[in-house]
Amino acid sequence: MTELSAQKVDKALKPPRNQWWDVWDQFKTHKGALVGLFIFVAILLSVTIGPWVWSIDPTYVDIRARNQGPSAAHPFGTDQLGRDLLARLMAGGKVSIAVGMTAMLLALFLGTLIGVVAGFFKRVEGLLMSTTDLFLSLPLLPLLLLMVTLFREPLSQRFGPETGIFFLIVFAIGVTSWMHTARIVRGEVLALKEREFVLAARSIGTPSRRMVLRHILPNVMSPIMVSATLGIANAIITESALSFLGLGFPPDFPTWGRILFDAVDQMQLYPIRVILPGVAISLTVLSVNYIGDGLRDALDPRIRGR
Repeated sequence: MTELSAQKVDKALKPPRNQWWDVWDQFKTHKGALVGLFIFVAILLSVTIGPWVWSIDPTYVDIRARNQGPSAAHPFGTDQLGRDLLARLMAGGKVSIAVGMTAMLLALFLGTLIGVVAGFFKRVEGLLMSTTDLFLSLPLLPLLLLMVTLFREPLSQRFGPETGIFFLIVFAIGVTSWMHTARIVRGEVLALKEREFVLAARSIGTPSRRMVLRHILPNVMSPIMVSATLGIANAIITESALSFLGLGFPPDFPTWGRILFDAVDQMQLYPIRVILPGVAISLTVLSVNYIGDGLRDALDPRIRGR
């Protein structure tokens, strides 16, 4: 058997590679994205598995141990009420990341739905894009503050303080963060619906719903995934800002923003209480942003084909 024939046989015997293997190969070439992925996975593991290992109650108040520095009993020290800062950071990270991911999913759903409908159905495009522009023109932080102030008490009474505030913050962030996704998806759909495979599907009488689900939506997943990573970072920052302003979760319910808020009064005496949650927020946001940059490059066929 010649060398050329042997190569053909080897190539035929190899399992076929799908698109996601090519995406992963391109993603691995982005050093910043790999470092970001490693850091984000480490943070996720620390906030999910960490409380099982370090099982101190983050809400336990020990006045005798208040304002202590790092020690074997409290590696990151304690706050003004004697609560363990390491336990509070891990518990707060779980809440902040959960809010970020859930709000991102809501914003992604709304943005994708509105973008696909506006791009594919011409008769409602003007109305939907005008609504998107209206939301983009609103001052988001005052709008968030208004929503949280108005609905905080009713939802807390109905679902409990923690659950009610969680859903309120997720809803408030989600319904004010979908606009950029909608504009990106609409642009992609406008380009895709003029492609040959969509025109061919329309010519044989394929229903609009089937064309959207089978032909349009799978081809806009790349920008949607990139938008998702950036949405997580924005949602985490927004939740931290709300908690820092005292409009987030209850005082005894730790989040990274709440830990920052509690530490502001004693920032000059105990700067580590501000540094630790600030570093946690910064690392999480930076790692997610780098992952988004890597996905953007990996999912771009022009770059992947080089």
